[in-house]
Amino acid sequence: MQKSIGFLSFNHWRDVPGSVVRSARDSLIQSIELAVAAEEVGVAGAFFRVHHFAEQQASPFPLLAAIAARTSRLEMGTGVIDMRYENPLYMAEEAAQTDLISGGRLQLGISRGSPETVVAGYRHFGYVPAEGQTDADMAREHTDAFLGAIEGRPVAQGDPRMGVRGGVAIQPQSETLRERVWWGSGNSSSAEWTARQGMNLMSSTLLLEEKGIPFDELQAEQIGLFRRTWEQSGWQRTPRVSVTRSVLPIIDDETRLYFGARSRRDSQDQVGVIDGFTSRFGRSFIGEPEQIVAELGKDQAVRDADTVMIAVPNQLGVDFNARLLQAVVQIGGELGW
Repeated sequence: MQKSIGFLSFNHWRDVPGSVVRSARDSLIQSIELAVAAEEVGVAGAFFRVHHFAEQQASPFPLLAAIAARTSRLEMGTGVIDMRYENPLYMAEEAAQTDLISGGRLQLGISRGSPETVVAGYRHFGYVPAEGQTDADMAREHTDAFLGAIEGRPVAQGDPRMGVRGGVAIQPQSETLRERVWWGSGNSSSAEWTARQGMNLMSSTLLLEEKGIPFDELQAEQIGLFRRTWEQSGWQRTPRVSVTRSVLPIIDDETRLYFGARSRRDSQDQVGVIDGFTSRFGRSFIGEPEQIVAELGKDQAVRDADTVMIAVPNQLGVDFNARLLQAVVQIGGELGW
């Protein structure tokens, strides 16, 4: 299957030895520069994690709009926005404006969110689940309102005194944005739900379920279930599916210094407990490029996906990661991506 290669940055900054990303400004400016460099070496997408109450980027739309203005072909997106924190209508306005600036290149990953550093942080943003709701229910409620808003669903009544009658949608609208919304799915049931909502599937290096089979096979099962449910739901377009992989080719002395000792330790799946769920974490692919070609070629979920996101070590800087991504593009070429 022909594949699109993107990078996924966690946007960490930390004023510590070894990091060239010491501040929030460093993280933002270098993210823009890396997106520009990625487009130049043939990468198709730039995606960014969104976290609150952490030394990572939070509100993503200024960054995505800046990247849109500096690039011409590159997709830009998120992986993922935590919908528990979002005002759906304001987010719909921001997303539409960013997509219009980009000329329709926004790929917006959203989800219930991941474990965070504070307790129920969304409450401090003014969002509290209704009685009988969970925070996941609230995230899906926000998602429904957001999707309706970008579809042009009326959300307010016009004021006849201002010459406006009937239902009024948010503005601006970006015509095809609804087709470029992804849901970050961590298990089979959410993959089915994603398909029924008509959203693309974004699957990462962590699944909140464990069946005793290798991660790539577990993820391939999730992808297959998503696609079957999509077909049963009657959607007319073909959905996109992404997987994220840590791919760290050893191409010179510097990459060997950083990653050589990790190649054996991180080359196996890991099992742990996240949010009370026994979870399986995907392995890293570390080694000489020809070794990575052979190993990635056996990854069932990578074969089944149309988009592969490469998690980059952003604190090592733009030049380092541009070289890493160029090597990954060459690996992709060897694999027929």
